[in-house]
Formats: sequence, structure tokens, C-alpha cells
Amino acid sequence: MALTKARIVESIHNQIGFTRNRSSELVEILLEIIKSKLESSEDVLISGFGKFCVKQKKERRGRNPATGEDLMLAPRKVVTFHCSGKLRNRINSG
Repeated sequence: MALTKARIVESIHNQIGFTRNRSSELVEILLEIIKSKLESSEDVLISGFGKFCVKQKKERRGRNPATGEDLMLAPRKVVTFHCSGKLRNRINSG
């Protein structure tokens, strides 16, 4: 089962006691900060959780699987995630 924004908002509401509206605002603000930093190609490090990194991919050859046609894929940026050692240990201990 996926963790959704709605579930995160509900958890903040239940654990901290903020209203659902305030909890939703906090989640949206946090996500907007992360998105803006990634958009400007900055890495986002959350201690004890992991690091979101923006990587530049070069132009490369590809193939359309439906038609078999060869084509060139444009350069692009991708976001990668590397979990922290603490998170990795927690996942593997459970």
C-alpha cells in the first residue's frame, strides 16, 4: 500500500494535533521547498532519511519498442534517491 499525501496529513494531524488544514499546508510547503531545490539542480539531504540528487543524462540512442525504429533520446535531468545508512539498517532489521 502506497503512502499518500493524504495519509501523511492524517498522521501529522493525529500525532501532533494540528488541524487537517494546517497539516496539509505543512506537507505542501515541504514538498514545494524540495521541488524548488531539485528544479534548480540542488541536492536535497534529509539527515537520517536520504539524499535526492539531480543527475544530467546525456543524449543517447534508443529504440521505439512498438515499431523498432531507432531514434535519439534528448539529454535530460533525472532525480535519484540514495537512502541513508540509518534508514537502510532500519529497513533491513525489520
